[in-house]
Amino acid sequence: MVEKRSPGRIPKAPGRRRRAPGRPVAGASPDPRDRLLDAALACYVRRGIAATSVRDIADEADVTPALVHYYHGDAAQLREAVIEQRLVPAVAVLAEGVMKADVDDPAALVGAFVNGAFAAIQRHPWLPALWVREVVSEGGALRDLLVNRFAPGVAQHIAKGFAHAQARGRLNPDLDPRVLMVSLVGLTLFPAAGAPIWRQLFDADDLDLDDLRRHALALLDRGLELDDET
Repeated sequence: MVEKRSPGRIPKAPGRRRRAPGRPVAGASPDPRDRLLDAALACYVRRGIAATSVRDIADEADVTPALVHYYHGDAAQLREAVIEQRLVPAVAVLAEGVMKADVDDPAALVGAFVNGAFAAIQRHPWLPALWVREVVSEGGALRDLLVNRFAPGVAQHIAKGFAHAQARGRLNPDLDPRVLMVSLVGLTLFPAAGAPIWRQLFDADDLDLDDLRRHALALLDRGLELDDET
């Protein structure tokens, strides 16, 4: 008989003008590089990375393509800058929290991922839509980056922790540790990305990200528990 123990409660977190092409005038913009990165992100979310041109980004930022080239080079160089200066920091905070969580405590792992994911979404509202378009969708430009660079450490850390907890009788034996990791993503990024749809379907404009976070934690808190007949 496996000793029945509760895995514990999941912790909870608390008008523009165009300029003529050429070298930019000193002091014309306090942060022109950041402005262009934000414009590129907006285009990536709306059009997709592959379909976004330098002209599109220039139009979004209300500047000339020459200014984009001056600060960021070509489209590929700008994409790399967006990844390194926007995407990497957004994911790093989540990854750091998960890797610091106690691998022997499944509730701590779940709490670290869910709280970290919604904190990242709160700070970077573009993240869920970009993830769906460029990671989940076939042919997405960021899928290989996620699979080979971002995801392995976090995914394997969490799945390993779940497997250890299950072997010690601290996690519902009907759960697959690998699919449980997928469930964490499904309860965080997907609801945030699909908010415009379900808010309209259920007249749920009163629900915000913190409501989604609490919902995910409550649902997972019950799902982690051992069955009474185990």
